[in-house]
Amino acid sequence: MRKFPFLYRALRLERQVLHALRLQERGEATLAVLVILGLQIGLREKLTLGLSWWLPALELALLVPLIALPDARTHQGARIRLSLCLTLIGIITLSNFYSVGQLVYGLLTGGKASGARLMLDALTIWTTNVLLFALWYWELDARSLSRRDAKVHRDFLFPQHASPEYAPPNWRASFLDYLFVAFTNATAFSPTDTLPLSARAKLLMMVQAAISLVTVALVAARAVNVLP
Repeated sequence: MRKFPFLYRALRLERQVLHALRLQERGEATLAVLVILGLQIGLREKLTLGLSWWLPALELALLVPLIALPDARTHQGARIRLSLCLTLIGIITLSNFYSVGQLVYGLLTGGKASGARLMLDALTIWTTNVLLFALWYWELDARSLSRRDAKVHRDFLFPQHASPEYAPPNWRASFLDYLFVAFTNATAFSPTDTLPLSARAKLLMMVQAAISLVTVALVAARAVNVLP
């Protein structure tokens, strides 16, 4: 490689650019988690597992080492980081499932919350749902593509993959792209411009759309009926 200095400098520059992009995506994902923590604290204790603050505190304790740890350069370090990521996202997922279940149960059994409170709870759960599944899509798809053959193991087909002439050279999906996929799936209850390819991507999109449908159709409709 040293015999070809121009090629060496080009490869080094490419690695630096990829590293900068990973740091940017990590910052965007971290911001999404912090927003979720704030939304969880704002929920009524009836809709949370225990006290409204202890679960966000646990999630923050898992987030801190993910922020502080440098990029894992060994197989063991990568596995530790992946385990922390999946544990964090898994806890948020269980918490949001519980909140949806408690909200629906309260409506079906004649809960006493006001219409405005129900609307706020529904919006909080819906927003958490969007951010949560954006994290799932980003973690499972983007991280897997960095380790394996993207053409064989891709989870999502973005428009830039189908029409590369409209994308920059060496384009790769960022966290904001996965956030857009999660938002459109939550509003349209189906894929829009990005298609799920793998079974796990299809399953995740089905679960997200179902939660969004329950939150919007059942909870919001009930809340409108009891608004003063």
